[in-house]
Amino acid sequence: MPFDALSDVSDEALLVLYANGDSAAARALTLRMAPRALAVATRVLSDRAEAEDVTQEAMLRLWRIAPDWRQGEARVSTWLYRVVCNLCTDRLRGRQRRASSALDDAPEVADAAPGVEEALIEGDRMRALDAALAALPERQRQAVVLRHIEGLSNPEIAEVMQIGVEAVESLTARGKRALAALLSGQRAELGYGEG
Repeated sequence: MPFDALSDVSDEALLVLYANGDSAAARALTLRMAPRALAVATRVLSDRAEAEDVTQEAMLRLWRIAPDWRQGEARVSTWLYRVVCNLCTDRLRGRQRRASSALDDAPEVADAAPGVEEALIEGDRMRALDAALAALPERQRQAVVLRHIEGLSNPEIAEVMQIGVEAVESLTARGKRALAALLSGQRAELGYGEG
């Protein structure tokens, strides 16, 4: 099928087309799904390089299961988010094990290239948000990222995280309260003014 004709095809149909040998379907699904997977992984891990590795592994797993995909059981996006979250959890646990034996794991300093004032303020805000997200417990961070950054519904998040909707609501509420507390003293510094 021509690549241009695939923009209106569902994720599930693209996966089936790929399983049947359509490389254009694989490209279309990758262009559609990989950026979203990368965004979630980057937010959860706070490390772009690790997030890229997680995204690549998640996409490889998607291609491996394509021939066995059972339509109607799960949405491709939900399945992919679940895999990304599980891979992120594995990476975070590995970090904890390494951190207990090595103290040299300092994050890279972000490039402070000069730009317009708005870009600088937005960069500061994003770094503050990323730092606050990194301070949240892992499950709260995943729920907040999936809900408020990726825009998934609570039932979708429940499916991704394999928990109940009530648990999702609790995790996101606690995560939002914790983020508000972590960011509350930075309003003026981040260009929001007082009040």
